[in-house]
Amino acid sequence: MTVTLITGANKGIGLETARRLVALGHDVYLGARDAGRGRTAADEVGARFVQLDVTDDASVAAALATIDADHGRLDVLVHNAGVLGDGDVDGATALTVFDTNAVGVVRVTEAALPLLRRSPHANVVTVSSSAGSFWAVTNPERVEHSLPTLLYSASKAAATMLTVRYAQTEPGIRFNAIEPGTTATDMTAAYGIGRPPQETAEFVVRWATLGPDGPTGTLQDEAGELPW
Repeated sequence: MTVTLITGANKGIGLETARRLVALGHDVYLGARDAGRGRTAADEVGARFVQLDVTDDASVAAALATIDADHGRLDVLVHNAGVLGDGDVDGATALTVFDTNAVGVVRVTEAALPLLRRSPHANVVTVSSSAGSFWAVTNPERVEHSLPTLLYSASKAAATMLTVRYAQTEPGIRFNAIEPGTTATDMTAAYGIGRPPQETAEFVVRWATLGPDGPTGTLQDEAGELPW
């Protein structure tokens, strides 16, 4: 059985990804900050709930300790937790956005590495964004060029870089960042755009179930490797 952890998974893309991976036979740990919402979501899709706040070291350590006690390994890690950080741009907001979107990747990855190293085919997927691609945001023909997402873009660029560098330092584990496609979630509600999370989850699942010969150290969208 494939043991999988998804962060920020009580709604949206994370929840739909959990639903599909459970259906594929994964033992999914659904990570969420809020215990009530997390348990309800886990029960809905047949996953296990673990309280996991990617901005809190103790919470992350406890979640991975639970998985270690249950299985002694982790096969798939999906970094899905994220915040948009729209509105006023100031130091406090920047710290919150980077703590969640970038530092959270470090916290969870570092706590998970001992378990991932015990897996024969460990796979880490970071739900990043083309809004963090230097190539995309400097291209006037791309929608990212005009998106008012200063902090989000910068933090997702950091998340992608972390993913690529982890791939280099951990050659036995596949690490890839993905641009999941514009999706109608709480984060995009103000823009009124995006397809249903159920459709986007299919792309995330494709990378979460990547075979042992798949790529590592890349940023991908549905068309293939994305310049960044």
